[in-house]
Amino acid sequence: MPAKGGADKMDAATYAELKKKRQFKKFQYRGIELEGLLDLSNEELARLVTARARRRFQRGLKRKPMALIKKLRKAKKGLEIGEKPPCVRTHLRNMVIVPEMIGSVVGIHNGKQFNAVEIKGEMVGYYLGEFSMTYKPVRHGKAGIGATKSSRFIPLK
Repeated sequence: MPAKGGADKMDAATYAELKKKRQFKKFQYRGIELEGLLDLSNEELARLVTARARRRFQRGLKRKPMALIKKLRKAKKGLEIGEKPPCVRTHLRNMVIVPEMIGSVVGIHNGKQFNAVEIKGEMVGYYLGEFSMTYKPVRHGKAGIGATKSSRFIPLK
């Protein structure tokens, strides 16, 4: 077993044993398992996704999304088994998540900072921006002075 500090690297046999012990539900996207999704061409994948993403694929992947995919490939290349790749930062919130991106860590810009998101199989077909909120939800506190009728009777000092 690896040390807590992560100094020891797991060999392939140990990793396979651990994976065999923990049986999880097999991920499927519209009836196709992960290995099958990775083998699909862009045209076949376009038939599976929603109409908006299909239109996006039909109009062609532009230079910026292709550059992001190349950076993700480079980050994944040469990693040990079970190791997470380094974060790749991007402003492309309108990028559709494709099966090739699964397992990558993407820093998605929300207008102020980059939120690190690990791409999972369930995210295929969604946009990157859906996983990085652009606003901070309102936290309602107590009412201020003058907000209610009874607050007129509270002395200011």
